[in-house]
Amino acid sequence: MRVRAPELVGRGWLNTDGPLRLADLRGRFVLLDFWTFCCLNCLHVLDELKPVEEKHAEELVVIGVHSPKFVHEADPDALRAAVERYSVTHPVLDDPELVTWQAYTARAWPTLVLVDPEGYVVGQYAGEGHAHAIDALLTQLVEEHRAKGTLQPGDSPYVPPVIEPTDLRFPASAVPLPPAHGGRVLVADAGHDEVVELDADGTVVRRFGGFREPNGLCLLPADVAAEVGYDAVVADTVGHRLHGLALADGSTRVLAGDGQQWMAGDGTDRLSSPWDVAWWRDRVWVAMAGIHQLWTLDPRTGSVEVAAGTGNEGLLDGPLGEAWFAQTSRLAPAGDRLWIADSETSSVRWLEQRPDGTLEVRTAVGTGLFDFGFRDGPADQALLQHPLGVTVLPDGSVAVCDTYNGAVRRLDPAAGEVTTLAGGLVEPSAAYVDGSDLVVVESGAHRLTRVPLGSAGTRTDGFAHTTQRPVTEVAATLELVVSFTPPPGQKVDDRFGPPSQLLVEATPPQLVREGGGRGTDLTRTIVLDPHVGDGVLHVAARAASCDADGGEGAACHMHQQDWGVPVRVVAGADGRLVLPLGGVAAG
Repeated sequence: MRVRAPELVGRGWLNTDGPLRLADLRGRFVLLDFWTFCCLNCLHVLDELKPVEEKHAEELVVIGVHSPKFVHEADPDALRAAVERYSVTHPVLDDPELVTWQAYTARAWPTLVLVDPEGYVVGQYAGEGHAHAIDALLTQLVEEHRAKGTLQPGDSPYVPPVIEPTDLRFPASAVPLPPAHGGRVLVADAGHDEVVELDADGTVVRRFGGFREPNGLCLLPADVAAEVGYDAVVADTVGHRLHGLALADGSTRVLAGDGQQWMAGDGTDRLSSPWDVAWWRDRVWVAMAGIHQLWTLDPRTGSVEVAAGTGNEGLLDGPLGEAWFAQTSRLAPAGDRLWIADSETSSVRWLEQRPDGTLEVRTAVGTGLFDFGFRDGPADQALLQHPLGVTVLPDGSVAVCDTYNGAVRRLDPAAGEVTTLAGGLVEPSAAYVDGSDLVVVESGAHRLTRVPLGSAGTRTDGFAHTTQRPVTEVAATLELVVSFTPPPGQKVDDRFGPPSQLLVEATPPQLVREGGGRGTDLTRTIVLDPHVGDGVLHVAARAASCDADGGEGAACHMHQQDWGVPVRVVAGADGRLVLPLGGVAAG
């Protein structure tokens, strides 16, 4: 049965002159991209789609449907800034109440839905890695609709925003240079794709290019820098590389990464959105935000290794190889500890050595992917909202750039208390100590701002929030189906073993009585505990496809997505839950 695409309903529109209706776009294909700007996977998809948009510019209109996870993301000014920050070059529907999200039964960020020129849904995809599939489907369907006479190419409804020039543009982090440099500071100026050197007065004195949205910086110890020939390491986030920067002549070199995003099955020669770098335990530690892990780089040998994290997104403490992270964004070494801002779980965590000499992950603030807020007090009850920065203060406490709350919070590890140092900031993302001040990178305001460290901390109860998404009522015995069909011209790739993988876990863990864990079949029967009631099913799936013709030059692709599906066990409810990984709609 063919499914008519629901109308586009929301609060307003960006990047276009007026409201758009599907009827206005009849005769062209429409690709709906359900995204939220905190989600790194969504930002990956923005980049993936650009070649498809360009190739099919006359026949295809891409529309971003912004469906927020965090309260801050529902702010129209924050959304407008994010659309500019991430260079979104198509119309965006502001859908803060998730009206259109629910109409299209989206269950994950990102979700992509293709609508044909007659207004029917013809494809749905969740996660990353689907650009080639959408391109293949479009290539096939364009010819069909051209032959039917239902294709009517037209101009794009996109209208670019007006951007006011500033010296810094969405700066992400900053590090002070040694005293011999006269108070100068390096800034990762993400919006300009540069690293910028400021003098003591804040004037730009040098710009270093060749990056794509750099977010992190660290200085090497002087002896190490002299040995390897560069002074700073740059986390080039969208470029999927680590660069070495020599301050003497401004030269840069690639230290790790080949510019292609890491996908399942790749080795450490590829990276995935490195967000920050820090020198700790004689290595450069890397917050590999795109795959929820920590990696290390030895600058002397060039060796790159996975250090922590399974790659599953979530909050799970323990030995490094078993821990879960969620878009780790900033690192701050402090002696035998490495502090971590884990943004998607709104948490502050740390690494420390256990008695047996191994390292483990522990959590100071935060409970999981969907709980956040603004609350001070005991650390195990305090709440943050998508923090992007951590900085160790002279007294051993930790300043937290609580980005989506527009605040700097202070975590006292000894007392186990959280207070607020400053509020009213615009997306603070990192900070460093300069004498009696904390210099905060106020990313959304395009500036560095001083906050006196001598200020007394304040206490607030603020608010507590759980991400509101429709709860799916399910039976206690549930058939879970991750639907996937290879793109046109491709087949399932089983040359190197099982072509798919499915991982099922839950919060709380007791929700799944049977059928949890990892397997290769994309269909599985799981048994849920009705006494637990409500919870979240964590489902991670991936599938490989390859050119149907095969051969030595065959192109192969990995399709992958993680879902967090709120569920409620109800007697008599549906005993089947289908999650679309990717494929052509039925009908």
